[in-house]
Amino acid sequence: MKIILTGSLGHISQPLARTLVGQGHAVTVISNSPDRRAAIEALGATAAIGSVADAGFLATTFAGADAVYAMIPPNLATPDVLAYYQGVGRSYAQAIGQAGVGRVVHLSSWGADLDHGTGPILGSHLVEGLLNELPGVALTHLRPGSFYYNLYGFAGLIKHQGIIGSNYGGDDVVVLSAPADIAAAAAQELTAPTGPPVRYLASDVRTCTEIARALGTAIGRPELPWLTFSNEQTQQGLEQNGIPASVAALLVEIGASIHHDSMRQGYLQNPPSALGQVKVADFAREFAAAF
Repeated sequence: MKIILTGSLGHISQPLARTLVGQGHAVTVISNSPDRRAAIEALGATAAIGSVADAGFLATTFAGADAVYAMIPPNLATPDVLAYYQGVGRSYAQAIGQAGVGRVVHLSSWGADLDHGTGPILGSHLVEGLLNELPGVALTHLRPGSFYYNLYGFAGLIKHQGIIGSNYGGDDVVVLSAPADIAAAAAQELTAPTGPPVRYLASDVRTCTEIARALGTAIGRPELPWLTFSNEQTQQGLEQNGIPASVAALLVEIGASIHHDSMRQGYLQNPPSALGQVKVADFAREFAAAF
Protein backbone atom coordinates (compact mmCIF):
# COMPACT_ATOMS: atom_id res chain seq x y z
CA MET A 1 0.00 0.00 0.00
CA LYS A 2 0.99 3.62 -0.54
CA ILE A 3 0.51 5.37 2.80
CA ILE A 4 1.05 9.05 3.61
CA LEU A 5 1.89 10.11 7.16
CA THR A 6 1.79 13.61 8.58
CA GLY A 7 3.47 14.56 11.84
CA SER A 8 7.06 14.44 10.60
CA LEU A 9 9.22 12.35 12.96
CA GLY A 10 7.14 13.04 16.06
CA HIS A 11 6.39 10.74 18.98
CA ILE A 12 3.73 8.86 17.01
CA SER A 13 4.67 9.29 13.37
CA GLN A 14 8.22 7.98 13.70
CA PRO A 15 7.32 4.57 15.21
CA LEU A 16 4.31 4.44 12.87
CA ALA A 17 6.56 4.97 9.83
CA ARG A 18 9.01 2.36 11.10
CA THR A 19 6.21 -0.20 11.53
CA LEU A 20 4.63 0.40 8.13
CA VAL A 21 7.96 0.36 6.29
CA GLY A 22 8.78 -2.89 8.09
CA GLN A 23 5.51 -4.34 6.78
CA GLY A 24 6.59 -3.54 3.25
CA HIS A 25 4.40 -0.52 2.57
CA ALA A 26 5.50 2.48 0.50
CA VAL A 27 5.46 5.24 3.11
CA THR A 28 5.76 8.99 2.58
CA VAL A 29 6.31 11.19 5.63
CA ILE A 30 5.34 14.87 5.45
CA SER A 31 7.49 17.32 7.37
CA ASN A 32 7.78 21.09 7.20
CA SER A 33 11.49 20.86 7.99
CA PRO A 34 14.01 20.12 5.20
CA ASP A 35 16.42 19.13 7.99
CA ARG A 36 14.30 16.01 8.61
CA ARG A 37 14.67 14.68 5.07
CA ALA A 38 17.74 12.54 5.78
CA ALA A 39 16.26 11.02 8.94
CA ILE A 40 13.00 10.21 7.16
CA GLU A 41 14.82 8.54 4.30
CA ALA A 42 16.96 6.62 6.81
CA LEU A 43 13.72 4.94 7.97
CA GLY A 44 13.13 3.72 4.44
CA ALA A 45 10.37 6.27 3.79
CA THR A 46 10.05 9.06 1.24
CA ALA A 47 10.20 12.62 2.55
CA ALA A 48 7.71 15.24 1.37
CA ILE A 49 8.71 18.67 2.63
CA GLY A 50 5.93 21.21 2.97
CA SER A 51 3.19 22.62 5.19
CA VAL A 52 -0.02 20.82 6.14
CA ALA A 53 -1.71 24.22 5.86
CA ASP A 54 -0.99 24.15 2.11
CA ALA A 55 -3.87 22.24 0.52
CA GLY A 56 -2.23 22.24 -2.89
CA PHE A 57 0.95 20.65 -1.54
CA LEU A 58 -1.11 18.07 0.35
CA ALA A 59 -3.24 17.19 -2.67
CA THR A 60 -0.14 16.62 -4.78
CA THR A 61 1.41 14.47 -2.05
CA PHE A 62 -1.80 12.52 -1.43
CA ALA A 63 -2.27 11.68 -5.15
CA GLY A 64 -2.42 7.91 -5.63
CA ALA A 65 -2.34 7.18 -1.89
CA ASP A 66 -4.29 4.25 -0.48
CA ALA A 67 -4.41 5.73 3.02
CA VAL A 68 -3.55 8.95 4.87
CA TYR A 69 -2.74 9.53 8.53
CA ALA A 70 -3.79 13.09 9.36
CA MET A 71 -2.79 14.90 12.53
CA ILE A 72 -2.80 18.58 13.45
CA PRO A 73 0.65 19.67 14.69
CA PRO A 74 0.18 21.24 18.16
CA ASN A 75 0.54 25.03 18.13
CA LEU A 76 -0.51 26.74 21.35
CA ALA A 77 1.58 29.77 20.38
CA THR A 78 -0.83 30.77 17.64
CA PRO A 79 -3.10 33.74 18.55
CA ASP A 80 -6.30 31.78 17.81
CA VAL A 81 -5.93 28.05 18.45
CA LEU A 82 -9.37 27.09 17.16
CA ALA A 83 -8.91 29.06 13.94
CA TYR A 84 -5.58 27.30 13.47
CA TYR A 85 -7.20 23.87 13.85
CA GLN A 86 -9.98 24.78 11.46
CA GLY A 87 -7.51 26.12 8.89
CA VAL A 88 -5.43 22.95 8.84
CA GLY A 89 -8.57 20.82 8.96
CA ARG A 90 -9.95 22.54 5.85
CA SER A 91 -6.62 22.01 4.14
CA TYR A 92 -6.82 18.28 4.87
CA ALA A 93 -10.44 18.06 3.73
CA GLN A 94 -9.75 19.85 0.46
CA ALA A 95 -6.67 17.76 -0.31
CA ILE A 96 -8.30 14.43 0.58
CA GLY A 97 -11.27 15.22 -1.63
CA GLN A 98 -9.15 16.49 -4.50
CA ALA A 99 -6.79 13.47 -4.40
CA GLY A 100 -9.63 10.97 -3.97
CA VAL A 101 -8.12 9.25 -0.94
CA GLY A 102 -10.35 6.40 0.19
CA ARG A 103 -8.99 5.66 3.68
CA VAL A 104 -8.17 8.32 6.29
CA VAL A 105 -7.12 7.89 9.93
CA HIS A 106 -7.34 11.15 11.87
CA LEU A 107 -5.58 11.67 15.19
CA SER A 108 -8.20 13.30 17.39
CA SER A 109 -8.46 13.23 21.19
CA TRP A 110 -10.57 12.09 24.09
CA GLY A 111 -13.08 14.83 24.74
CA ALA A 112 -13.52 15.50 21.00
CA ASP A 113 -17.15 14.40 21.34
CA LEU A 114 -17.79 17.60 23.33
CA ASP A 115 -18.60 20.91 21.64
CA HIS A 116 -17.46 23.21 24.45
CA GLY A 117 -15.42 23.37 27.64
CA THR A 118 -12.36 21.43 26.50
CA GLY A 119 -9.84 24.15 25.61
CA PRO A 120 -7.77 23.32 22.52
CA ILE A 121 -9.39 19.87 22.26
CA LEU A 122 -12.39 21.70 20.85
CA GLY A 123 -10.18 22.07 17.78
CA SER A 124 -10.18 18.29 17.33
CA HIS A 125 -13.99 18.32 17.62
CA LEU A 126 -14.19 20.90 14.83
CA VAL A 127 -11.76 19.02 12.58
CA GLU A 128 -13.74 15.81 13.05
CA GLY A 129 -16.80 17.69 11.79
CA LEU A 130 -14.96 18.99 8.73
CA LEU A 131 -13.66 15.54 7.77
CA ASN A 132 -17.02 13.89 8.42
CA GLU A 133 -18.45 15.94 5.55
CA LEU A 134 -16.19 14.17 3.02
CA PRO A 135 -18.19 11.72 0.86
CA GLY A 136 -16.88 8.27 0.01
CA VAL A 137 -14.08 8.22 2.59
CA ALA A 138 -13.58 5.39 5.10
CA LEU A 139 -12.71 7.64 8.02
CA THR A 140 -11.59 6.70 11.53
CA HIS A 141 -11.03 9.26 14.27
CA LEU A 142 -8.53 7.98 16.85
CA ARG A 143 -9.32 9.44 20.27
CA PRO A 144 -6.43 8.70 22.64
CA GLY A 145 -6.33 9.87 26.24
CA SER A 146 -3.85 12.34 27.70
CA PHE A 147 -0.29 11.65 26.59
CA TYR A 148 1.99 10.36 29.32
CA TYR A 149 4.65 12.89 28.42
CA ASN A 150 2.35 15.74 29.47
CA LEU A 151 3.30 14.68 33.01
CA TYR A 152 6.80 16.06 32.41
CA GLY A 153 5.18 19.47 32.81
CA PHE A 154 4.93 18.80 36.56
CA ALA A 155 8.66 18.07 37.02
CA GLY A 156 9.48 21.60 38.19
CA LEU A 157 6.67 21.62 40.74
CA ILE A 158 7.84 18.26 42.09
CA LYS A 159 11.44 19.41 42.37
CA HIS A 160 10.75 22.76 44.00
CA GLN A 161 7.59 22.15 46.07
CA GLY A 162 7.41 18.37 46.43
CA ILE A 163 3.90 18.14 44.97
CA ILE A 164 1.93 17.71 41.79
CA GLY A 165 -0.90 20.20 41.57
CA SER A 166 -3.50 21.40 39.10
CA ASN A 167 -7.22 22.12 38.93
CA TYR A 168 -7.73 18.36 38.81
CA GLY A 169 -6.16 15.80 41.10
CA GLY A 170 -6.79 13.35 43.92
CA ASP A 171 -9.45 10.84 42.90
CA ASP A 172 -10.07 12.42 39.49
CA VAL A 173 -9.56 9.82 36.77
CA VAL A 174 -7.27 10.33 33.78
CA VAL A 175 -7.24 8.23 30.61
CA LEU A 176 -3.56 7.91 29.66
CA SER A 177 -2.02 7.06 26.30
CA ALA A 178 1.49 6.24 25.12
CA PRO A 179 2.58 7.32 21.63
CA ALA A 180 3.82 3.78 20.92
CA ASP A 181 0.34 2.37 21.59
CA ILE A 182 -1.28 5.06 19.43
CA ALA A 183 1.17 4.27 16.61
CA ALA A 184 0.29 0.57 16.83
CA ALA A 185 -3.43 1.32 16.58
CA ALA A 186 -2.88 3.75 13.70
CA ALA A 187 -0.92 1.09 11.80
CA GLN A 188 -3.81 -1.36 12.25
CA GLU A 189 -6.35 1.14 10.95
CA LEU A 190 -4.29 2.43 8.03
CA THR A 191 -3.76 -1.05 6.62
CA ALA A 192 -7.42 -2.02 6.93
CA PRO A 193 -9.85 -1.06 4.13
CA THR A 194 -12.27 0.38 6.65
CA GLY A 195 -12.69 0.78 10.40
CA PRO A 196 -14.91 2.22 13.10
CA PRO A 197 -15.84 5.91 12.74
CA VAL A 198 -14.41 6.53 16.21
CA ARG A 199 -11.86 4.48 18.13
CA TYR A 200 -10.93 5.41 21.69
CA LEU A 201 -7.41 4.47 22.79
CA ALA A 202 -5.98 4.08 26.29
CA SER A 203 -2.77 2.63 27.65
CA ASP A 204 -3.83 2.91 31.28
CA VAL A 205 -6.61 4.52 33.30
CA ARG A 206 -5.66 5.84 36.73
CA THR A 207 -6.63 8.33 39.39
CA CYS A 208 -4.33 11.27 39.88
CA THR A 209 -3.35 9.89 43.29
CA GLU A 210 -2.32 6.60 41.66
CA ILE A 211 -0.31 8.43 39.00
CA ALA A 212 1.46 10.52 41.65
CA ARG A 213 2.25 7.40 43.66
CA ALA A 214 3.77 5.70 40.59
CA LEU A 215 5.89 8.72 39.68
CA GLY A 216 6.82 9.33 43.32
CA THR A 217 7.90 5.74 43.85
CA ALA A 218 10.05 5.87 40.73
CA ILE A 219 11.88 9.03 41.91
CA GLY A 220 12.19 7.97 45.57
CA ARG A 221 9.27 10.07 46.86
CA PRO A 222 6.50 7.47 47.33
CA GLU A 223 4.26 9.89 49.27
CA LEU A 224 4.20 12.43 46.44
CA PRO A 225 0.74 14.04 46.57
CA TRP A 226 -1.38 15.35 43.70
CA LEU A 227 -3.24 18.36 45.08
CA THR A 228 -6.32 19.94 43.54
CA PHE A 229 -6.20 23.71 43.15
CA SER A 230 -8.97 26.07 42.11
CA ASN A 231 -9.18 27.23 38.51
CA GLU A 232 -8.02 30.68 39.60
CA GLN A 233 -5.01 29.31 41.49
CA THR A 234 -4.06 27.15 38.52
CA GLN A 235 -4.37 30.04 36.08
CA GLN A 236 -2.21 32.21 38.33
CA GLY A 237 0.41 29.50 38.77
CA LEU A 238 0.69 28.87 35.04
CA GLU A 239 1.09 32.56 34.32
CA GLN A 240 3.75 32.89 37.03
CA ASN A 241 5.67 30.18 35.18
CA GLY A 242 5.67 32.23 32.01
CA ILE A 243 2.74 30.69 30.19
CA PRO A 244 0.69 33.34 28.34
CA ALA A 245 -2.69 34.06 29.93
CA SER A 246 -4.62 32.90 26.86
CA VAL A 247 -2.79 29.57 26.76
CA ALA A 248 -3.14 29.13 30.52
CA ALA A 249 -6.90 29.64 30.20
CA LEU A 250 -7.08 26.83 27.65
CA LEU A 251 -5.11 24.49 29.92
CA VAL A 252 -7.35 25.38 32.86
CA GLU A 253 -10.37 24.50 30.73
CA ILE A 254 -8.93 21.05 29.96
CA GLY A 255 -8.20 20.47 33.65
CA ALA A 256 -11.69 21.50 34.68
CA SER A 257 -13.21 19.05 32.19
CA ILE A 258 -11.09 16.26 33.71
CA HIS A 259 -12.03 17.33 37.24
CA HIS A 260 -15.75 17.32 36.45
CA ASP A 261 -15.31 14.05 34.47
CA SER A 262 -16.99 15.40 31.35
CA MET A 263 -13.84 14.64 29.34
CA ARG A 264 -14.16 10.90 30.06
CA GLN A 265 -17.85 10.40 29.25
CA GLY A 266 -17.37 9.57 25.55
CA TYR A 267 -14.66 7.08 26.48
CA LEU A 268 -16.94 5.40 29.02
CA GLN A 269 -19.67 5.03 26.40
CA ASN A 270 -17.30 3.53 23.81
CA PRO A 271 -14.27 2.05 25.60
CA PRO A 272 -11.49 0.21 23.73
CA SER A 273 -11.67 -3.58 23.64
CA ALA A 274 -8.21 -3.72 25.24
CA LEU A 275 -5.76 -1.30 26.80
CA GLY A 276 -2.35 -0.62 25.27
CA GLN A 277 0.96 -2.11 26.35
CA VAL A 278 2.58 0.86 28.11
CA LYS A 279 1.41 1.20 31.71
CA VAL A 280 1.91 4.11 34.08
CA ALA A 281 4.65 2.18 35.90
CA ASP A 282 6.52 1.85 32.59
CA PHE A 283 6.31 5.58 31.99
CA ALA A 284 7.31 6.29 35.59
CA ARG A 285 10.69 4.67 34.93
CA GLU A 286 11.20 6.96 31.92
CA PHE A 287 10.10 9.92 34.03
CA ALA A 288 12.57 9.04 36.77
CA ALA A 289 15.41 8.73 34.28
CA ALA A 290 14.73 12.23 32.99
CA PHE A 291 13.91 13.80 36.38
